[in-house]
Amino acid sequence: MKKSFGARFKSLFSKNKINEEFFEELTDILVEGDIGAKTAYLIVDELEQICSKNKVTDELQIMQELKKLLLESVKAVKLEIQKDKQNVWMVLGVNGVGKTTSVAKMALYYKNNGTENIILASADTFRAAAIEQLNLHGERVGVRVVSHQHGSDPSAVVFDAADALKAKGPGLVLADTAGRLHNKENLVRELQKIDRTCRSKADEGCYKKIIVIDSTTGQNALRQAEVFNEAVGIDAVVMTKYDSTAKGGVAVSICRELNIPVAFICTGEKYGDIQEFNAENYIDEFLGL
Repeated sequence: MKKSFGARFKSLFSKNKINEEFFEELTDILVEGDIGAKTAYLIVDELEQICSKNKVTDELQIMQELKKLLLESVKAVKLEIQKDKQNVWMVLGVNGVGKTTSVAKMALYYKNNGTENIILASADTFRAAAIEQLNLHGERVGVRVVSHQHGSDPSAVVFDAADALKAKGPGLVLADTAGRLHNKENLVRELQKIDRTCRSKADEGCYKKIIVIDSTTGQNALRQAEVFNEAVGIDAVVMTKYDSTAKGGVAVSICRELNIPVAFICTGEKYGDIQEFNAENYIDEFLGL
């Protein structure tokens, strides 16, 4: 059976003296844990300097210093709906990461936390089943969905959803967008158009852009975040398929390299399987502490 990620860290201390070889192997383990090579080298280099300067050789102390460095790299953000305002959040991500399900999970999360007026905008009008899928989710979580026919203008859907929200008073529009990366130029153009509509329809300071990533895909998730961040700028990350026994270190890279914080982690298929991201818990689980 393959060793868990935390167990690999622990076995590193049992077989190695705290020397150059130890830090090289630690770098490899971090890279294998989906922390990008660039970030892993920087963190381990810093750790090596701290250990050398303060003559740290104790396993627990080294682990605590590493935890401190990783915590400095990871940021959490609390996405709050501004009451009595028109909030519009655009949800981005490539196909297959669980984006549409995450939209439904967020809708239920905020509904359960007292936001009554929530509308889902089916702005992924190109993927055959996306509109039907969002309609089904909306039905199940008891939230209204605004959609147009297949192939229609995604910006028009957001426009109508925001107008429908306004007619009933303040609240939140969650816009599910297309995630086809095979033609980056078209995708970027399309997202920028939706971005302009969302911005014009949200009250000041009430517009957010949220990317959904599959936490098991490692550096692919970092690349995706880069593309969407370049296109429209990203405010927060939702990590799906998060399992504390998996590698999942990609949040460290996204936070450190792109300066984008994490808002939620999704841990299962049910609508309630979503929780606010806690940086300390995440690092403890990652290191197996």
